Amino acid sequence: MTEQLAPMPADWQRALAVVAHPDDLEYGAAAAVAAWTDGGREVAYVLATRGEAGIATMEPAQAAAVREREQRASAAVVGVSAVEFLDHRDGVIEYGPALRRDVAAAIRRHRPELVVTLNHHDTFGHTAWNTPDHRAVGRAVLDAAADAGNRWIFSELAEQGLAPWEGVRWVAVAGSPRPTHAVDAGPGMERAVESLLAHRAYIGALTETDPEDYVRGFLTSMTDSAAEHFGNRPAVAFELFPR
Repeated sequence: MTEQLAPMPADWQRALAVVAHPDDLEYGAAAAVAAWTDGGREVAYVLATRGEAGIATMEPAQAAAVREREQRASAAVVGVSAVEFLDHRDGVIEYGPALRRDVAAAIRRHRPELVVTLNHHDTFGHTAWNTPDHRAVGRAVLDAAADAGNRWIFSELAEQGLAPWEGVRWVAVAGSPRPTHAVDAGPGMERAVESLLAHRAYIGALTETDPEDYVRGFLTSMTDSAAEHFGNRPAVAFELFPR
């Protein structure tokens, strides 16, 4: 990250965040979501899976129920009440027309100007290999932003009452190794910590570190790393794709 990050656009009212798993948004983007909802904007969440394969010590059916509850509680902390699940299989999400159709349908339902997703690139920070689910969903979101406005792609959606929506103006990718824009993380930071802490079952299986120390340390490190490129303010960085 060598360039200065521009402020994220502010002239919009509705956003839709589409990611693979419960917790994907909380590992970074939640501080931005809190700032947006504080400003009176509407944000909805769509999760491709229920994260059922994410806890090694818990059977998938049980994990799915736990992680759904945690995701809804987590979203509420940052002012998000609309949380939907597409029920693709955790760990083996397939990029292709079926996933693009589901995301395009969600975009048509919610009619956002801004769509948010998680890193679709091969790596995080150029060194840590990204997961297949993140890559598949991120790519599908970038493609579905166009699909949602094309009446001849997934035309069956219109027959289901979902008219084409050409109003997506940007797709913002959180966690990208190639960020271009940022949101000041300061106003939403404490709620971002609380939001990630809501995933207690997942975090408890992930680390033996005290949960609050783990969460605060991770989010502080992430937002501080963007600060030197954003006026020395802790920030949530995004790679922004205008449309």
